[in-house]
Amino acid sequence: MIEIAPTAQVSPLADLEDSVRGSAIVIGAHSSIDSFVKIKPAGGSGDLIIGEYVNINSGCVLYTGNGIQIGNHVAIAANCTFAPVNHAYSDRNQLIRQQGFLPSKGGVLIEDDVWIGANCVLLDGAILRRGCVLGAGSIVRGELNAYTVYAGAPLRPIGKRT
Repeated sequence: MIEIAPTAQVSPLADLEDSVRGSAIVIGAHSSIDSFVKIKPAGGSGDLIIGEYVNINSGCVLYTGNGIQIGNHVAIAANCTFAPVNHAYSDRNQLIRQQGFLPSKGGVLIEDDVWIGANCVLLDGAILRRGCVLGAGSIVRGELNAYTVYAGAPLRPIGKRT
């Protein structure tokens, strides 16, 4: 099920796949999905819930996996990947693609008023608390504190937002 608020804007060049497993894709009021954004229900049955006034720029890929929840007033720069799912790989006698997926670490949660820089990767279990800023090229698989600025790899806080 894909539900797009009447005031949301989705580029005709964006690719939103509907789920065959029943996952919901919800795009909130006044949000904008740029060209060449790919939303793909894959790796689980989690929902993608995008809040109000969210901007997702060109080249981003969002796999629904174990779920993605994006709050309000979030800015996501170009070429970011949201991958809230992990392949199982422990059985050497079976191809990785045949082993299914590991248990969920909670999906991806982005709270309100967050800025995500270009080329970031958010993995299963990533939590970005209210007001944090994520520097370009960062990889997140855990929780980032509210109103803190984080820069690149290795991921480290560089100060509080004022």
